[in-house]
Amino acid sequence: MLSWPRAGKSGQEARLSGGRRMMSSKLSKNDLADLVQSLCVLVVDDNQYMRKIIRTLLVNCGIKDIYEAADGIAALDIIRTVGPHTVILDWEMPLLSGAELVRIVRSPGVFPVPDVPIIMLSGHGERWRVVEAMRLGVNEYLVKPVSAKALYDRLVSITTQPRPAVQLGEYYGPRPRNPTAASADNDILLTGAAVGVAN
Repeated sequence: MLSWPRAGKSGQEARLSGGRRMMSSKLSKNDLADLVQSLCVLVVDDNQYMRKIIRTLLVNCGIKDIYEAADGIAALDIIRTVGPHTVILDWEMPLLSGAELVRIVRSPGVFPVPDVPIIMLSGHGERWRVVEAMRLGVNEYLVKPVSAKALYDRLVSITTQPRPAVQLGEYYGPRPRNPTAASADNDILLTGAAVGVAN
């Protein structure tokens, strides 16, 4: 079975060094399943029913190490203390929205785990929202309702083909897939972002 260190500083260091990730083309279907099943995932959504749905999808993917947070403040604490391998985050939440949470997390030197992969899961699929999420440093963007396959595919992508974190002006996050333009202050405009809907 393939696995990597528990989340936290040692897990984060391994993630950054690339020591725990392999290219998906070199892994069998069973190896991929083992890799995904060993993930620690944090689900952040103010709607308890939606958290339950996402938890069920993750369990169906074989993931057992799942944490939940009902708001962004609780999520920040869990990210700091647990160090999950991936965060699945809602856009609209009280107290601290998903966008605000991403801004805080993607602050190297301020937040202790700025490179944690983030999947934004939102009921809103407008292009401007997807572009804004990518500008904030989100790794993937999925639109509700989401299928287990779409979620599984994104987890496999994040885990086996991580994009290195880059600092471009005020942007900090995964290297953009398709930067089509950059303004004078290096803000990134992304097109072709990975958006998923239920299959």
